[in-house]
Amino acid sequence: MFSTQTFDVAIVGGGMVGLATAIGLALNDMNVVVIDAGHTLDVSGEPKLRVSAINHASQQLLENLGAWGYLDSSRLSPYSKMAVWDKDGLGKIGFDAHTLAQAHLGTIVENQAISAALASRASELSSLHHIQGQRLERLAFGEREAWLTLDNGDSISAAVVIAADGAHSWVREQCKIPQTFWDYGHHAIVATVRTAEPHQDTARQVFLPDGPLALLPLFEANLHSIVWSVPPEQASRLLNMDKDEFSKALTAAFDARLGVCTLVSERQSHPLRMRYARHFARHRLILAGDAAHTIHPLAGQGVNLGFLDAASIVQTLTELNEQGRDLGDYANLRPLERWRKAEAMEMIAAMEGFKRLFEGSNPLKKAIRDLGLNLVDNVAGLKTVFIKQAMGYKSDLPKLCRPSN
Repeated sequence: MFSTQTFDVAIVGGGMVGLATAIGLALNDMNVVVIDAGHTLDVSGEPKLRVSAINHASQQLLENLGAWGYLDSSRLSPYSKMAVWDKDGLGKIGFDAHTLAQAHLGTIVENQAISAALASRASELSSLHHIQGQRLERLAFGEREAWLTLDNGDSISAAVVIAADGAHSWVREQCKIPQTFWDYGHHAIVATVRTAEPHQDTARQVFLPDGPLALLPLFEANLHSIVWSVPPEQASRLLNMDKDEFSKALTAAFDARLGVCTLVSERQSHPLRMRYARHFARHRLILAGDAAHTIHPLAGQGVNLGFLDAASIVQTLTELNEQGRDLGDYANLRPLERWRKAEAMEMIAAMEGFKRLFEGSNPLKKAIRDLGLNLVDNVAGLKTVFIKQAMGYKSDLPKLCRPSN
């Protein structure tokens, strides 16, 4: 450990977004410290419950950072197709990567595996200091630098602090940055299940009257990660069911599309809330990932949005550093803040629109969503737009999310 040290950038939070940002900055000749309250754990054994659908842009970011190669390929689950349907209606839509001459639409990866891969890559970089098992105790901002004190008494100074410490960000709270938020009125149940029939590398999502249910393919042919969004009372009932009761309820909700579903793990539940920080940047401070925004898991875009934050921050701070400008001056961070707030709000609005359209059994809503799903499914040009969006292809992607050659 060190007693007092000065860095270009101090990142609070050693999760996926924090480590990705740190690696990108270190690769661009900046001296970076990551303050991680936890410890990075290796992944082995049964699938972990928290997984992410990594799109092409996020995979490209991880490849450009040199972290993708640290993932165990036997635990990766590339999916080439998506199937979406309305349980009580006639609407349905299917996506196939091969229509765009691509091998897959995205890859289902355990969050813990991504963090471990990033930590392994970070350990190779001499200008990146990853402090684990230490919490930030005090934080102060001056005109020219920020000061951070750890719970072991060590102190750090940096030109700019990046808060990547999650939805309940300590840094955001200490800085008294207000949030706009609302409760989605749902809890997400996550678990691992086995189905009688193989998933055939297809991600599936059914819209039920009470909320969406997703079955995401895992690294064994009949294994899936589920994300089931239901009202709190229903979540409580589902969690209190025994294994067989839950398996039967899941099979029925999923229309037995892949035969009988069998629960093979514990179940976890967490409330779903939209959060949007009033400020994504201040003098000597940047918010990233869930510290800045959280969205409904409806389309699995939360982690991908966080990785876009990471790539955008790296791009902005690298340009400022190369130009010899102050990394933490708020005037220099304003363009980054506008960029990230606009993209986050666009995603939040889209998820809220989808959620409202697909919830409930109002006959007019059912007719509109059936028409919409079938229209997209049958109009090639429109369908291509949706596929590209799902894969993360955008016109203004940060450089780190683009192919390096």
